[in-house]
Amino acid sequence: MSSNLEQLQHSTASLGLPSPDQIGFVVRNLEDAMRLYAPLFGPFKLTDYGPSQASYRGSPPSDSTLRFAFGRIGALEIELIEWSDGDTPHGDFIRRGREGVHHLRFRVDDIDHWSKKLIDAGYAAVWGARMSPDIAYMYFEQPGDDLYLELLEYPEGGDPTSPMS
Repeated sequence: MSSNLEQLQHSTASLGLPSPDQIGFVVRNLEDAMRLYAPLFGPFKLTDYGPSQASYRGSPPSDSTLRFAFGRIGALEIELIEWSDGDTPHGDFIRRGREGVHHLRFRVDDIDHWSKKLIDAGYAAVWGARMSPDIAYMYFEQPGDDLYLELLEYPEGGDPTSPMS
């Protein structure tokens, strides 16, 4: 485990990525997870983004439904995600019998620039969408590693835990 963490730290540092600002957990039941993790990361803020569309593994964008709760530990945001339906890495994670730490998120100012750097370093872009000219996200995976990296392009000072109007 420590060698995987050391490899991740080396590869993200060598890319020049900023420090991660979020740890994402995929959970089977959002309310149960909020109760379980409240002493560590609570209180939680529930956020309903509604159904969304994103491209998964090169397919045309398709609908998915996810539920979210956000907490904190120090400067790190903790995201709890309950998958309901649709083609997403969260659904695959649950279908493989997994639950728990799923991804690290990095806020970046230019997702296209950073996506190219990750792809050049051997990561594959697997899920994401551009919601507006200045808001986009993309998940990346690396062969042999179950931890996804998420890039988020979002206006400075904006709160991605609030639904867009």
